[in-house]
Amino acid sequence: MPRIAGITIPENKKIKIALTYIYGIGDSLASVILKESKIDPEKRAKELKDEELALLKKGLDKCKIEGELRRQIISDIKRLREIKCHRGIRHIKGLPVRGQKTKKNSRTVRGNVRKTVSSGRKTAPTPK
Repeated sequence: MPRIAGITIPENKKIKIALTYIYGIGDSLASVILKESKIDPEKRAKELKDEELALLKKGLDKCKIEGELRRQIISDIKRLREIKCHRGIRHIKGLPVRGQKTKKNSRTVRGNVRKTVSSGRKTAPTPK
C-alpha cells in the first residue's frame, strides 16, 4: 500500500478517490494535483510507479494537509474564543456556529436529547 503524507492510501481505489483519504484533500483538490502531476486519475493506486509517487508528494507539499491543517483550524477557533466574537461564543457554548436553527435541530449538540416516554400505565391484554 502506498504511503503519502503519513497516510496509507487504499490500493484498489482509483488514485483520485484514494487521495481523498488524506485530511484536507477533497475531489476538486485531488483533480488539480493529478492534473499538475500529469497522472491519469483513472489509474489505480497500486499501479503507480515510484516516479509518479514522488510527483504526487511534490504536488502535496504545496497544500496544507493533515497535522498542519488541523493545527491551523484549532488556532483559528482559539483566536475566535479569545476575542469573544459571536462565533467564538458559539464555539464556547457548543452551539452551531454557522447560523443554523436550534429550536428543533441540533439537540445532541445542545445536550438536550429527548427520549420517548410512555404514558406510564400498562395496556390490558385483549380478551379472547
